[in-house]
Amino acid sequence: MNNVKLFESKNIRSVWNEADEKWYFVVEDVISILTDSNDPKQYVKRMRKRDIELALGWVQIVPTLLVETAGGKQKMGCANTKGLLRIIQSIPSPKAEPFKLWLAQVGSDRIEEIENPELAIQRTRETYKLKGYSDEWIVDLNPPSL
Repeated sequence: MNNVKLFESKNIRSVWNEADEKWYFVVEDVISILTDSNDPKQYVKRMRKRDIELALGWVQIVPTLLVETAGGKQKMGCANTKGLLRIIQSIPSPKAEPFKLWLAQVGSDRIEEIENPELAIQRTRETYKLKGYSDEWIVDLNPPSL
C-alpha cells in the first residue's frame, strides 16, 4: 500500500510498513523540501558527517523499503514519524526551523503534562471537542455526594 503526502504542494512519497504497522516517508523527499537541495543524497551524506549520533543510528532510523516510483518499485531510505523528527533536528535550514520550534513546544508540553497530569486531561478534552466528539465519554471521578 503506497501513498503520496503533500507538504506545501510538494510530494512526499510514503509507504505502509506491515512489519510495525506504521507509515514511512522517503527521507530524500523530506530533505529536498526542507533544504531546497538539488542533491538530497549528498545533503544526507554531509548531514550524517556533521551529526555523528545520527549517523550511528541511521540504519535503525532509516530502513530501506520498497517504494512505488514512476519507474516501478525501488528500494529507498524511509523513516517513520519519530525518525523524521530526529532527522529534522539535524537540518540547519530556515525551512526546518518551524518544525524544530513545534517539536520543542510539543516536548515542553508533554513534560509539563508528566509533572501535572491534569494538563494532559485538559488537552485530551480539547482535542476531542475540536474533532467534534462530546465529552460524555469522560467519567467524573469525583461525583457530587448525595
